[in-house]
Amino acid sequence: MSRIGKEPVALPAGVTATVDGQKVTVKGKLGELSYVMHSGITAEVKDGKIVVSCADDKQLGNFHGLARALINNNVKGVAEGYSKKLTIEGTGFKAALQGTTLSLSLGFASPKIFVVPEGLKVTVENDGLLVTVSGIDKDKVGEAAARIRSFYPAEPYKGKGIKYEGEHIRRKQGKKVA
Repeated sequence: MSRIGKEPVALPAGVTATVDGQKVTVKGKLGELSYVMHSGITAEVKDGKIVVSCADDKQLGNFHGLARALINNNVKGVAEGYSKKLTIEGTGFKAALQGTTLSLSLGFASPKIFVVPEGLKVTVENDGLLVTVSGIDKDKVGEAAARIRSFYPAEPYKGKGIKYEGEHIRRKQGKKVA
């Protein structure tokens, strides 16, 4: 049994959950998400909480905590939502949003283009130096932010590139003159 899996998931005000066999559907003010659990793991709604349980099997114990964590992420997503902020540093580096397309000028011959996936919202602030990715699905928000960052990750010598807000880039010393 997983210690994380044993803990019930509290449903905040305005969030409802339904269990249909292996599928858990969560509805809130921001939208609706669902998760299909591994066979052998069950969930039920009791007293405003979702209780996840599994049979006494070592293999299922691995999925017990995972199922509870993913259901908890869905509950938080439909209640509050998730967001990741990316900062862009470098001379001439900037981002521009054109409809559902994010255009990143990162010093290459042509701009890098990122098509915003459905269900996510991308905003550009601070003259194109701050990009915010937000949505209700934690996985999609993290994946989109990682893909944007992968176009030009911050490098350790000058620190230019794309990094998460609050991320510390360990700086290296350049070549020494003899």
